[in-house]
Amino acid sequence: MLTGPMCKAARSLVQVTRTKLANNAGVSRDVIEHFERGIGSPDANTVTALKDALEDLGAVFIPESGSNGAGVRLKFSRSVTDRLQHLVNEGGLSGKDAIP
Repeated sequence: MLTGPMCKAARSLVQVTRTKLANNAGVSRDVIEHFERGIGSPDANTVTALKDALEDLGAVFIPESGSNGAGVRLKFSRSVTDRLQHLVNEGGLSGKDAIP
């Protein structure tokens, strides 16, 4: 379950503004602000859209487990993200491997 504070934490981790999240999720920016500030609670479809958008941006939600509370983390570590970004920017055509 996604809560307002978890939404804000995830948004901070993936470094996106409310506006960008709103565009990615197809949700009003004001809805996100009210949700994060605890002023309002959006319907289940909106919460699902926010969660899906945040996951697409690299957030991973950790369910509550016993005495361990729910949380959020990045999908990849910073070093993996940096390496992937380097590979993406490498460019060039891919070729067939010569491995039998």
